[in-house]
Amino acid sequence: MPATPASPTLDEATTPKVDFAEATTPYAAYAGIDTLHTLLQPRSKEPAETSFIVATQVMELLFGLIRHEWLRAQEAMRADDLTEAKAALRRGLDAQDVLVSSWDLLATMSPVEFSAFRPVLGEASGFQSYMYLHLEFMLGNKVERLLRLYAGHPHVHAELSRTLEAPSLYEDAVAVLERRGLDTTDPVAAWTAVYSDPATQDLQALGELLLDVAERVTRWRQRHLASVKRCMGSKPGTGGSSGLSWLRHAAEQDVFPDLWAVRNAL
Repeated sequence: MPATPASPTLDEATTPKVDFAEATTPYAAYAGIDTLHTLLQPRSKEPAETSFIVATQVMELLFGLIRHEWLRAQEAMRADDLTEAKAALRRGLDAQDVLVSSWDLLATMSPVEFSAFRPVLGEASGFQSYMYLHLEFMLGNKVERLLRLYAGHPHVHAELSRTLEAPSLYEDAVAVLERRGLDTTDPVAAWTAVYSDPATQDLQALGELLLDVAERVTRWRQRHLASVKRCMGSKPGTGGSSGLSWLRHAAEQDVFPDLWAVRNAL
């Protein structure tokens, strides 16, 4: 029987570098790790509040990443570069999957745990997230009065105003169809023609990716509804919303309804 080779011995030649001239490691400097961890500051003694804050911060970062990919997809569609548009949407889908899963951090929070730190939230609510509002505007859910939330923040207000006035993700996709010679007066009929023509498989793929986006948005809303129902029941939201009824209404709305209607027409 051959001898078992000895385990390799780690020495300075094989271990990662541990000495740097800077006060912090390149890793921490590149990703802003030192700053990141200082942002986790619970305001109560309830241990579950830490999970709540981390989940909130993770979601905010993912909102920003999804917005980044959707903007790339819109720019590519406007340039009729469907290859890049579809690649950006696929990257966004990965981020959306993580976003939906991020509710797992809060899925088992009990009403006792949430009630223990809810008072420190005051009027703070996810409804006030301007990055999430960017996504809603990009999905076509444009409510101008919501800009009043950011009247005291000129930079945020200006960016949201641009998103509000710009075409939605879906509108940019319909514009691609129009430039391909399709009559988009009736978008459902236009998409039905796309799905019925083997020569427009690239446009079909775009439509399916948009439905992937839509389905994940709905999943996120449903997880939001379920998490709130579990940890606080039907009490009004901290930001003044009706709570469950408001979330239920959002969860029941189809995203990109024209693309869902095509299923009935085919």
